[in-house]
Amino acid sequence: MRRRGIRHTIPEKSDRQATRLRKGSRGGRPPGFDEERYKKRNTVERAINKLKQSRAVSTRYDKRGYVFLGTATAAAVVIWLRT
Repeated sequence: MRRRGIRHTIPEKSDRQATRLRKGSRGGRPPGFDEERYKKRNTVERAINKLKQSRAVSTRYDKRGYVFLGTATAAAVVIWLRT
């Protein structure tokens, strides 16, 4: 991921961190962690999960892309009105 320039958004697990530290210099450097990016990722994932609660969005019965976009938009409006 580093070679491709993809940044980390998930924190390193404690057991993986302990293994890396135990290896010493062979363990490599720790991955970067940006807390603000992680918060934004969590917000996006929660929004997608709310959209998936709508059966029409989660199963995608619509054959055409523009019809599915309308279905997803309608589900988003319903979520927005309920909050």
